[in-house]
Amino acid sequence: MAHPLIPQITDIANPLAAELGLEVVAIVFHTHERPPSLRVDIRNPNADTGLQDCERMSRALDAALDAAEAIPFAYALEVSSPGTSRELTTDREFNAFGGFAVQVTTTEPVDNKTEWQGQLIRRDETAIYLSQKGRTVTIPRAVVGKVSLDDNG
Repeated sequence: MAHPLIPQITDIANPLAAELGLEVVAIVFHTHERPPSLRVDIRNPNADTGLQDCERMSRALDAALDAAEAIPFAYALEVSSPGTSRELTTDREFNAFGGFAVQVTTTEPVDNKTEWQGQLIRRDETAIYLSQKGRTVTIPRAVVGKVSLDDNG
């Protein structure tokens, strides 16, 4: 379950990222850590996400969260890039990474397998389609647990 402050933090982070030419990919609050850590993953849609992008977003978000008094306790802010081995979750990501090598993990076996590698063809309402050596494999979305870019592909 997401931390109850995540929606408010998202409302602050998204416009800031847009002003900086960035996108917020994920926000996670690790409250079990001391001090709690707020991790914000960003990406630069126009270039490789670099350390400068993370630093600019960190400074802007830190100031905005302080000004809004959004988090009423001490915490550590971490802004980073999710990297290339990240999970694909949005339609936009599935469209952007069509043709890329991916790894699909299913929650139950499909053709006696729970892990699949191949080139991402597309995702629709019912399935994810992969190309494996020119052959199309259809994996029902209902059993898909995770789809990640595959650095080894």
